[in-house]
Order: sequence, then structure tokens, then C-alpha cells
Amino acid sequence: MSSAAPSAGPVGPTSDGPGSDGPASRVAPRTILRPGDVINQAQWPTDRTVTSVHVIRIGGAGMSAVARLALEAGLAVSGSDSQDGQFIGPLREAGAVIGIGFDPSLLSDQVDVVVVSTAVRADNPEVLEARRRGIPVIHRAAALAGLLAGRELVAVAGTHGKTSTTGMAVMALRGAGADPAWALGAAVPDLGRNAGFAALPAPMPGGAAAARPGRGIAVVEADESDGSFLAFTPRSLVVTNLEADHLDFHGDPVTLTAAFDTLTGQLETDGTLVVCADDPGARALGERAARTGTAVISYGAAADASWRITAERSGASGTEVELDTPHGPLRLELAVAGHHNVLNALGALAAVTAAAPDLDPAALAAGLASFTGASRRFDVAGISGGVTVVDDYAHHPREVAATIEASRAIVEAQQRGGRVLVVFQPHLFSRTRAFAADFAAALSGADRAWVMPVYAAREDPDPSIDATTITDLVAGTVVAALTAAEQVAPQVAAAARPGDLLLMLGAGDVVETTPLVMAALEASGEES
Repeated sequence: MSSAAPSAGPVGPTSDGPGSDGPASRVAPRTILRPGDVINQAQWPTDRTVTSVHVIRIGGAGMSAVARLALEAGLAVSGSDSQDGQFIGPLREAGAVIGIGFDPSLLSDQVDVVVVSTAVRADNPEVLEARRRGIPVIHRAAALAGLLAGRELVAVAGTHGKTSTTGMAVMALRGAGADPAWALGAAVPDLGRNAGFAALPAPMPGGAAAARPGRGIAVVEADESDGSFLAFTPRSLVVTNLEADHLDFHGDPVTLTAAFDTLTGQLETDGTLVVCADDPGARALGERAARTGTAVISYGAAADASWRITAERSGASGTEVELDTPHGPLRLELAVAGHHNVLNALGALAAVTAAAPDLDPAALAAGLASFTGASRRFDVAGISGGVTVVDDYAHHPREVAATIEASRAIVEAQQRGGRVLVVFQPHLFSRTRAFAADFAAALSGADRAWVMPVYAAREDPDPSIDATTITDLVAGTVVAALTAAEQVAPQVAAAARPGDLLLMLGAGDVVETTPLVMAALEASGEES
């Protein structure tokens, strides 16, 4: 069955909010795909053979994944972005023609399809040119669904944890000798690139390598932020968690949950939903799906979880886990720390086992041992002035709290009297407004924290929302508000001491501040 949905429009009954066990309502999910249909490889576009695609904002992690797959599919690829970035160089080396700046002239006469994301505005000059010329303009998720059509799809959805779980699923499959296609919204060093049709070279027609296991499987990170994950029809769908987020698009938790219910309804006829039993929203999603006859597998520490944690030992170097599974006891060794990563690993294992039941679960589990994490997911930037500095993408209250909790376990295990320090850059004015109290509670778990100005991303400025929106809700002086990024380095350097662990958190450009902080810490250490 094709991985592309037959229609991008919303279908089927939906539910109440995250964690609700109440009766289903008829709330229609929101999706950026509407009103256009998903275009798969056999269809796009219907009046010509596609040989060339143009990707606007090609330098983004998600958009570059589309470009990479298109290149590996043998298509000509062009694109544009407002500035250079880490993904553009490798794409150029692979044959993509990329311009910096948005210019209608970048669309050659041969372009058959233009690919956009939610971040591309309708008045982008290249979009206007495509409309003028009658070139189909499709969302990146629709393009992924089309490029991966014909493969058994393992989709990873959830409010957070998607990238790590997707990367883990690919590594698990490789560990069992499979060679899946994949597409992620971030860089995962272990995979070599953020998307591809196979880790190994494609076989020659009729060659023996054509029988290599797993070549018919694809693993994709399914983004709920704009409802575009409704482009997919998965064989196996794992939902890591379901709680309120992206309300700037969905409007309210009820509509967000409706999107997850709709995606669950798009599973293949014999497909499987995999949910985290420890997360109320994901558990409720599974309960609703089970009542409609959908096959549901759960995972977590809950006593009734299908894949259940029976023992867990975590330290700075990784985690050892013992599991009770439908396939018998299983031992799991991870090179990443934190209970949240254990849950991600279980979700990945359960999902790929459901999609590829012929593969050995022990071999799948062994494949996870070499997973070292996604880019900006607890990346150790280095040690400066005796302070360990970590970059992390956490931008939701639950992610912030989980990262601080994992860091606390690490410094306690080191027994050096270290503290957990946090620099947090809020992402989006709407998210900051909606979750200010939750961010305040999460950051209160640190020994010291600083909140940077809000990173607007795709939103227009809102002068009523700033760092104090969060810090005013924190008692005492543990969490301080900053008015400029330039304040971060000197304030952190003045407060830090050897043995501390510093987290640089956020989904914006906080990563650009990290080198300045490290330089200030090094200088402070030399002076003391």
C-alpha cells in the first residue's frame, strides 16, 4: 500500500483534548495540506513526467531532507534560501543548484514541482512565479509522501521526542541487517545525513543486493506542528506523547488531538499504533483507537505496557535497560542518558518490530547501542573553565524539565558538587504566552537559570511577551530575565564554577551564543 494518503483533507471522527477519555467529538483537524491533495510518485504532476523539483528554504533541516531524497531519486533539484547553512554545501556537492535570496529567475523552465514549508509565505516571489506559470506548489510532507510512495512506512509523531525516536528506529533496523529509507527534521550524525533511500548503495537492476532486507521500509519524522503529517498513511505509527503545543496553528488542544486521531485513522488496514503508556495523551489516543478495532501496542514503565521497563540504570555514559516484551525478556544498552531517551528507544523498537515482524528483536535492540543522539539533542559542546557545556533543542516545558532532570542525574553521579545551570531561549511568542507557568516550573528545577529574549521564528513581534513573562512567575532569584543575547556570556561566566553542567536550551539561534559563553568561561577559569 502506498505511503501517500489518498487525500490531504481531514476525515473521520476526532476526540476531546489530550488525555481525554470522553466521547469523540466532530472537531475537524487543521492541516496546512488542505485544500491540496498529496501528490505521489505515480501522480505528480498528472500532465507531465517529473524530472525537476525546486525547494524553497532548502537550507532548513526538513526541507533539505526532501531535496536529498529527490536527488537520490534521480531528479534534478534546485532551491533557494535566505542565507547559507550547514545543509546547503552537501546538497550542492550532490548536484543541487541553490541560490541565496528569493528570486523568480531561480525557477528554471524545467521545474515541474515547487516544494514549500509552513515557513514559506504565500507572497514569496518564487511561489508567486510558480503560481503564474501553473507549476504545482506542494508542502514538504506531501513531497516526502510522494517520494517514499510504495514503501512500508514507520511514522514517528508526538509533541516531542520525534527526531531521536526516528533516528533510533533507523539504527535499530540497520542493526538487524535492514537498509531502510529515512527522513528527519534534524541532523543525526550516526546516519550520515538527514535523509536517504538507503545507507548502502542502490543495487544494480536484477542484482543480488536487491533482496537486501528492509529496502521496502521507510522511517519518517511526522510533524504535527502544522497538521502536515496527515500526508502519510503509515504501516506503523508511534506517538511518543500528546500534549498541548503548536497552539499558534491548531488553536486549542482539542483541535490538536483531532489531528492525531485523524492520522491514526489513516493507518494501513493491518497497521499498528504504538503509544507511550506513561503519557496520558498518548495512552488516551491508544484507548480510543483500540475501541475502533485498531491494533495498539504500548510501551513504558506502566504495569500494563506491552513493552515494559523492568530495570533501568542510567549514568553519564549511557543507560542499561531490562525489558519485558511480547517477544520475551530483552536487554537494551544505550549510549545516551535520560529516562526520556529510554522511552524513545522503546517506542522505536516497538514500532519497527510491528512494521517488520520477521526481524529479530534482539538484533533490533543491539542496533540502538551505537546511537549517540540527534544534533542539538544533549550535544556536549565541550568543557570550558571546568564547566561542561551542553546544547539542546528543548523548547517545550516538558522537554526542558526532562533535560534538567537528566542533567541532575549526571552531576550527582559525578560527585563533584556540580550544579545544573540553564540558559533558555523561548521559542515563539504564542508558545511563551501559553506555557509561561510551565516554563517557570521547569526552569525552577535548575540551580541557576537565565531566560533570553523570545525567538520569534515565523511570528511577528509581540511587545507584550518577553523573558519576564516567564521569570515573573518564579519565586526568588533562581531564574533571571535577560534583555539581550550579549548578556548571556558575562552573567554565566560570573556565576559558574568548575564541576557545573551548563545547558544551552532552545529551538532558535541560542546555539550561536554557545561559543561566546564557552570563551567567557575559559577566560574566567584562567583568571581564577
